[in-house]
Amino acid sequence: MVSSVSILPSATLLTNWANQLSSHSGFFPTNSTWQCVCFRYQKRNPKLYIIPARHFLSTSSSETASMKMKIHATSGVSQVQSRSTHSNGIKEFEMELQELFNEVKAMVKLGKDRDAMDLLRANYVAVKQEIDSGLKGIEQAAVLDIIALGYMAMGDLKPVPALLDTISKIVDKLMDSEPLLDSVLMHVGSMYSALGMFENALLAHQRAVSILENTYGECNTLLVTPLLGLAKSYGSYGKANKAIGIYERTVTILERNRGSETEDLVVPLFSLGKLLLKEGKADEAEVPFTRNLNIYKKTYGEKDGRVGMAMCSLANAKCTKGDADEAVDLYKNALRIIKESNYMAIDNAILENMRIDLAELLHFVGRGNEGRELLEECLLINEKYKGKNNPSMATHLMNLAASYSRSKNYVEAERLLRTCLDIMEKSVGSEDQSITFPMLNLAVTLSQLNRYEEAEQIALKVLRIREKAFGKESLPVGEVLDCFVSIQVRLGRDDGEVLGLLKRVLMIQEKDFGSLAEELIITLQKIVHILEKLEMKDEKFKFRRRLALLRERHKQSLSI
Repeated sequence: MVSSVSILPSATLLTNWANQLSSHSGFFPTNSTWQCVCFRYQKRNPKLYIIPARHFLSTSSSETASMKMKIHATSGVSQVQSRSTHSNGIKEFEMELQELFNEVKAMVKLGKDRDAMDLLRANYVAVKQEIDSGLKGIEQAAVLDIIALGYMAMGDLKPVPALLDTISKIVDKLMDSEPLLDSVLMHVGSMYSALGMFENALLAHQRAVSILENTYGECNTLLVTPLLGLAKSYGSYGKANKAIGIYERTVTILERNRGSETEDLVVPLFSLGKLLLKEGKADEAEVPFTRNLNIYKKTYGEKDGRVGMAMCSLANAKCTKGDADEAVDLYKNALRIIKESNYMAIDNAILENMRIDLAELLHFVGRGNEGRELLEECLLINEKYKGKNNPSMATHLMNLAASYSRSKNYVEAERLLRTCLDIMEKSVGSEDQSITFPMLNLAVTLSQLNRYEEAEQIALKVLRIREKAFGKESLPVGEVLDCFVSIQVRLGRDDGEVLGLLKRVLMIQEKDFGSLAEELIITLQKIVHILEKLEMKDEKFKFRRRLALLRERHKQSLSI
């Protein structure tokens, strides 16, 4: 269940305030036994987009060569039946495909979704009649391809899998020499990838690459688009090494044909760096990001906004690598260049995320005041352009509250969180799952202010909402249970009940992380502590032994 208000903890600054409970003196040992475990739950929504088909028109150098066939219900698709496959006929067919897709996009842009839907349906009915009559060639596959792309452009994904399945069945029986087949395969691979069907995407991209290799050789720039699609599919499918190799091959092809400083290298270099970062190879990722920065500097000058964007990518790599101070300098220079060049609007979401990333980094290096100034700037900009009661204010209020909490100004943190809750309740109501994030943070903040009974009641409400929204054995429920346990212990609640809650937390962690996961260590420490208090020696021995084995396992993994 996902809220319509995107205020889930997407900003990385929100790093589980519940951990702060362990710092409160006078109640627990000074070790980390009673900090709350970070469960890191996040509902992911796939980002759907279409890789531009540069090579649909084999002689076109357009960066956005999309396609369309303008065949209305009144004219039917019968023209396709009589079309010859000679060069002029193919070019005419390509132009009609281009026109159809352009018309659908124009309708969507103007808000005429119903007209766009009617156009797509009319073309589908016509081409379906052809297929039912036995015509299953490249023309029918290409029309279906455009229809599927049209639905993607509209954001209506329901018909797309069935359309892709029909296209795949048609093209599987076609010879590689069929005109337009490589372009159709590239689009199909892109759409499969966007839908998360990566195995299907791989097959489509692989065949597209093979067709172009056989036609133009292994070093032609026409291979770039399908190779990028293939690499993306491999990376998403969990085959990072293969993806890295394909990105490197793409870079080599472009270097040989267009030189080592061409702007065309930016996309594959960025994708390569991003994947290397994801794989924990920050040192290697720094190289492609640095190359991109130098390419933009040489092409546009050092004051261009694109230089600032490239700096942010490099800063991310520096940060991951551990060079925090260098990363701070890069982020600051990047934001300055982007602002001075007017490269994007001051309220642009990408620019906003950069400020938040820099703010978190400043907090990390001990420059919390500077970080808080950036978060306040984000809040003021959002208030100016969207209004102080806009739901988007919630994330900024939570971030700023987190910053004040880090500086132990819990009174101001409470004020900001209550303002956040007021805005959200007006937007989504008091029972929506998204409201539980500021509520849980408020419970932790109240605990820091020694208002434990009030914190307990809020945590109980969070627990009830999340159990209903996510299920009683879900990670979001485990997170609030963990915090609830810490509050109950501070209130001196029954140790037996606390033990039962901790075992429930452990069960949730085992289910989602596995029985040997590092996340279990802190929970096992808490269980052992309670068992000692209850003098349950036999059970304590069992959990203590498991804790020791788990510590040793992860100690060894860190030393490798």
